[in-house]
Amino acid sequence: MPSPPPPFDAARDLADAPRAAGPRQRPKDAATLILVRGGRHPEVLMGRRAPGHVFMAAKWVFPGGRIDRADFTAAFASEPPPSTRARLEAEMPARRARALCLTAVRETFEETGLILGRPAPPAAVPGPWREFRASGALPDLAALTYVARAITPPGRTRRFDARFFLAEASALRDPVPTAGSGELDEIAWLPLDQARALDLPAITRFVLTEVAARLDDDDRPLPFVRMHRGTHRISHA
Repeated sequence: MPSPPPPFDAARDLADAPRAAGPRQRPKDAATLILVRGGRHPEVLMGRRAPGHVFMAAKWVFPGGRIDRADFTAAFASEPPPSTRARLEAEMPARRARALCLTAVRETFEETGLILGRPAPPAAVPGPWREFRASGALPDLAALTYVARAITPPGRTRRFDARFFLAEASALRDPVPTAGSGELDEIAWLPLDQARALDLPAITRFVLTEVAARLDDDDRPLPFVRMHRGTHRISHA
């Protein structure tokens, strides 16, 4: 029998990103990648956002960010797995679903220097994929499992409709992170218990607990966290 869903701290979620004056923000599509390694004693890759950020400053998070136009046309080595494709394509067109998978790979590379990809001849391409392709790799989307979705509450300075993906570190070309873009001022592989003790946003803590459960039960339904009429709702698909 599947284990129950992890608890969600709704009050903490509202405190993580206080309300801000100004026009209402529409959520922007974004993707996050949770990298795991270690078998019986799993570790996850996490980074601390620099203190100067407007959104989630100094919090520990998984690498990720908003979709870019270039993600719709970027080359790739493999398609997402059928289960990931089916779940994403139940929410959006196939082209956008694939672009979000590519967003997760690109943002992880930009923030940590880690390459989730297969060897390929280096290519000179413009835009945000330039350095990734110059490294001699194409994104390996077959390594991604879609595990959670969350929308930032209304009234925040930044709002994201974030899809969380899980991948094994064995799919990386090299599991040692670099400084990346500097958006994360510290990056580390951490045992799950140590990761839970960090200063985490409520949604990151929720997804971290969900991932820990999923490592024992990969058939778990996918949670979707959002606010509806002023109350947090968690549905499963």
